[in-house]
Amino acid sequence: MTDNETGGAAGKKPGNGYVRPGIDDRPDLDKALTPEQKIAVSRLAVPLPTQPKGEDSAASVGVQETRMGAESGTPVAAMANSVDAAVLDPSSAFNDMRDPMVSADGHRPSKSEIVRLGVGFTLSAVVCAIPWVALSTVILPQVLQNINPATKESMLGTINAVGSIVALLANVIFGTLSDMTRSRFGKRTPWIVVGGLIAGLSVGLIAISQHSFPTILVLWCMAQLGYNVMLAPFVATMSDRVPDKVRGTISGFYGAGIATGQTLGNVVGARLNDHGASGVTLGWLIGAAAFALIGIITVIVWPREKPNVNEKRENITVKSVLMNFRPPRHAPDFYFALVGRTLMMGGYWMINGYLFYISQDYIFAGQPKAKDSANALIAVMGVITLVVSLIAALTAGPITDKIGRRKLPVALASCLFAVGIVMPLAMPSRVGMLLFAAIAGLGYGVYNAIDQALNVSVLPNPDEAGKDLGILNLANTLSTVIGSVLTSTIISISKGMHHVTATPPSAYRVVFIVAIVIVLVAAYLIMRIKKVK
Repeated sequence: MTDNETGGAAGKKPGNGYVRPGIDDRPDLDKALTPEQKIAVSRLAVPLPTQPKGEDSAASVGVQETRMGAESGTPVAAMANSVDAAVLDPSSAFNDMRDPMVSADGHRPSKSEIVRLGVGFTLSAVVCAIPWVALSTVILPQVLQNINPATKESMLGTINAVGSIVALLANVIFGTLSDMTRSRFGKRTPWIVVGGLIAGLSVGLIAISQHSFPTILVLWCMAQLGYNVMLAPFVATMSDRVPDKVRGTISGFYGAGIATGQTLGNVVGARLNDHGASGVTLGWLIGAAAFALIGIITVIVWPREKPNVNEKRENITVKSVLMNFRPPRHAPDFYFALVGRTLMMGGYWMINGYLFYISQDYIFAGQPKAKDSANALIAVMGVITLVVSLIAALTAGPITDKIGRRKLPVALASCLFAVGIVMPLAMPSRVGMLLFAAIAGLGYGVYNAIDQALNVSVLPNPDEAGKDLGILNLANTLSTVIGSVLTSTIISISKGMHHVTATPPSAYRVVFIVAIVIVLVAAYLIMRIKKVK
């Protein structure tokens, strides 16, 4: 019989012109797969266990158990219907479909390269978090209070909300553009360096424009733009270059860096604020230097990113660019992680974004030298949070790597953070805030250590990691909007109800209650994730 009579051969159209799906339209894998993909496929060629001579595998206990489950619709039921089919080995790479010590870019990093990646992530987290928290939670609120004490909360809410919208767009846009970048420096490195320089320049200009709210608003948005131009490809590097086997550990060190930097940021910000106008100006200049240099330092510490000039990509058209911004479809776990992180961090920023005002206007309301007392309290809280966060972050990552679980620890960490918020609500005193620092700091440290590894685990397509992680990182920016809008709205309503210009302490009780609720909702959504333990 000829091909025309049989309907054609694979890869050819049959004589009658009908193309059989999955048969005639199969690609030539020798041509379709890149050399890296062929190597990855060859790694999966794990031989099945050999069966003892003379033993009919269909009579073995494993196959019989599989056959008994056939009616339940299990995927391996068909295997048992073949007389000599072997039962799938659960630990086989055929089921795992990846080598856990090979990163998504096909490279097997050495121990020294893994250490350098970990150091780079940790160092960048610390150096970025210190000035960002110092500026956003202490220095910027002090500058706005100097401009107009009566509208300081609404001005801070406006800056955070508008800046976060800029950050939101920048995260997705530049995460996607980094996916599409082809250069001799790789696809992430150029953006990390350029973003840091933009952020540093913008923060430095605020140092000479501290008396104009519109100017501060514009420059802060520019700083948000630069920071997220750097952040989106930076986080995508964890998906590209960190193997699954050690991702939890490196995510833990990254989380420890964030926790350390954020708590030190509160301490540094409070100490600078103690020195008045000169300390505030110095804070902006320190931030400018840190952001401008950290991108360059990080890419030097990391193993050099491979050139990807010859890496395949679609022809760049308006349609292809727009399609690259499309959110992933049919990925419910991805969206549970996105919304869960958004709400958790929204609760975080409801409290920590207004920590200076909470300390001054809630804990020390009506007391003389409330500002000085607030600075001292924030500094002590920073030290407590630093200790518990470091312990949590450095232990949580390796433990979750060992037990192979991400989802449950993240949800429990969210609940622990909610318990911490209860403390100043129940005890509006210095002790209540210190307990908040200890308990919420512990929860946040565990959360930061594991959440990034969880986010990478729910990515639907590693080839679009920059875009998808950019969307997940929207949680960082949306949460700032949520936290700022909710807190500033609650305070504005409370001022209106009491017909006062000073913030009534009762307003912050409502803030605490709302923060607790949304953090617990975040924990519930994380538990809805199904494909990650």
